[in-house]
Amino acid sequence: TLNIGLYSVLIFMTQRLLWPLTTLGETFDQYQRAMASTNRILDVLDTVPQIQDGSQALPTQAVKGDVRFDDVQFAYSNGVRVLKGLSLNIPAGETAAIVGATGAGKSTVVKLLLRFYDVTGGTITVDGHDLRTLKLEDLRKAIGLVSQDVYLFHGTVRENIVYGSFDASDEQVIEAAKVAEAHDFIMSLPQGYDTIVGERGQKLSGGQRQRISIARAVLKDPPILILDEATSSVDNETEAAIQRSLEKLVVGRTTIVIAHRLSTVRNADRIFVLENGALKEQGLHEELVEGNGIYAALWRVQMGERLRAAGD
Repeated sequence: TLNIGLYSVLIFMTQRLLWPLTTLGETFDQYQRAMASTNRILDVLDTVPQIQDGSQALPTQAVKGDVRFDDVQFAYSNGVRVLKGLSLNIPAGETAAIVGATGAGKSTVVKLLLRFYDVTGGTITVDGHDLRTLKLEDLRKAIGLVSQDVYLFHGTVRENIVYGSFDASDEQVIEAAKVAEAHDFIMSLPQGYDTIVGERGQKLSGGQRQRISIARAVLKDPPILILDEATSSVDNETEAAIQRSLEKLVVGRTTIVIAHRLSTVRNADRIFVLENGALKEQGLHEELVEGNGIYAALWRVQMGERLRAAGD
């Protein structure tokens, strides 16, 4: 039998050991999670790059932004041809829109220009330089991307805006946010520019995340800008605000707009219409509407949907 003194010591020791044992269990669980993450990171680091870096430098300040696709062929690993002899010419400083139905090859054009993949035939050039000869770092510094899938890190608003432009001053960050029409909503956040946005920016709305992405592009100030469905997942009011931001952003730089909503590209300097990986039409908005082709059909469908929505 236990006397009172021994029983009291036993209870005391049990209580003293309970918290360390609980902590040990939590630590072991965190260790297992960390090892799983480490293994995934090691898998990425051990992956052999499929894209070989070029040797030719391309200083960003020297890039004019002339982009040309010449008889470009491309197929993914499944062998299905996505682009079939695509030829596009986008002069420096112009805004070009690439439109078409889902699966036409619009997003593939973006991936090839950024060299996420290499062409299987033909050439893509920037200022006359074949992309495959250029240093990847220089090429991607010269191109800004605002996509429909905005990735924000679990950090502050300021940290997410300066990503890629880490030497930017606070004044430059604020000016970029103002151009992107993001400054006002940022200042309404609990800690302003020091507010934590959460993993993937989950504490912000879709429109707010998009405007931070635009501010990031403004700060980077690239000679070539790609807008990949930048307003596809926001409401009409937010779309209007984002469009105002983009109108400021595209001035003085080569801009490639990938769009589903044709109303967002009607003022483009030239519009390319893709179908099944091939260029079917090109021209100004008014010319294409009058041409009564693929673009005109898409325009009529979208305008009909907009009128029905307005009537409802």
